[in-house]
Amino acid sequence: MKKQLALALALAAASGAAFADGHSYTYLEAGFAQLDQELPGIEGFEVDDIEAGGFFVAGSAAVSPSFHVFGAYRKGDDDVGVSAPGLGEIGSSNVDMSQAVLGVGYHHGLNARADLVAELSWLSTEIDVKGDEEEAQDGDDVRAAVGVRHLIADNVEVWIKGNYTDGDVYDGAFSASVGLQYKLTPTWGLVGEAEGGGDTSMFAVGVRASF
Repeated sequence: MKKQLALALALAAASGAAFADGHSYTYLEAGFAQLDQELPGIEGFEVDDIEAGGFFVAGSAAVSPSFHVFGAYRKGDDDVGVSAPGLGEIGSSNVDMSQAVLGVGYHHGLNARADLVAELSWLSTEIDVKGDEEEAQDGDDVRAAVGVRHLIADNVEVWIKGNYTDGDVYDGAFSASVGLQYKLTPTWGLVGEAEGGGDTSMFAVGVRASF
């Protein structure tokens, strides 16, 4: 009985250590994403904001003990209504919105459970408005971000980042990102992330495989 108890304790300790073995910077993930864009008003009309729901795929790869590269692609669509005072909705158009991200990051351990993370990335955003004729608007932006990843439990990780984005779509915009991963196993986990600030926001939920 003592040997069996010792074996059970050893297995439990090994399992806990596997869950709590720092932060993985090599992973793949996918799931549902929604991209939101506030639209300016037009004199005499009211235009709904874009809430484009769809999917995302993302990944990261550690290239050294302190550096990693990462990327993501998000895409969704929405029917955006146009209304006039006293008349109600007078029409709608289907809008496709997509965003590609590619970047490099630096991470440094603050303690056994927390990492400081700094990132520099390129964002390419495209908005297609489909009606009688198709009109596309796109632009490229550069983003700098800094934040912290922290294990609040052996199988629960949270992160928060402050972002500054400037270019064609984001005009010197500050935003904040918060996320959470709940590890089901040392490899598989459930993830959620939200970002807000300025005229744009995003949230995503999905599954992550860490390596």
